[in-house]
Amino acid sequence: MLKGIKNAIKVKPGGLELVDRLVAVNRVTKVTKGGRTFGFSAIVVVGDEKGVAGFGLGKSKEVSEAITKGIEDAKKNLYRIPLLKQTVPHEETGKYGGARVFLRPASHGTGVIAGGAMRAVLESVGVHDVLAKSKGSSNPHNVVKATFQALLKMRSAQDVAKTRRISMDKVFNG
Repeated sequence: MLKGIKNAIKVKPGGLELVDRLVAVNRVTKVTKGGRTFGFSAIVVVGDEKGVAGFGLGKSKEVSEAITKGIEDAKKNLYRIPLLKQTVPHEETGKYGGARVFLRPASHGTGVIAGGAMRAVLESVGVHDVLAKSKGSSNPHNVVKATFQALLKMRSAQDVAKTRRISMDKVFNG
């Protein structure tokens, strides 16, 4: 799915109350000898708003069927994302194709300062306070993938302490 992410934790959808958000629907056209054939592709983000989220792509001749396929695909690709008091643990960047995203933690009450595709992803994860910026391409597919890449690179303080084999006090006090 997303390459270059080593510590991504996949999650099974069983027992989770998942909320789905439609990011974008795209009408595509295939020109054949008999005329134009229209189809639809939908990118969907699902999450439990408690640190688990995933995205999926569905394609079909009907919009509703494409959305349903996208939801099913997203449920097969769920990841656990570390959160720190309803925000992200640290600054992180992500890139996919021409899309570049930047995420920065924000203080309580700030809200989700992000646009379009990034907002859908961050709300599905359960982030309530974050400053985010999308640079480069605004293609929703690439923005969603870049946002997930940035979120999957996040590491909690507990993970850092465990990896370095030191106590939590040394992580913060050096």
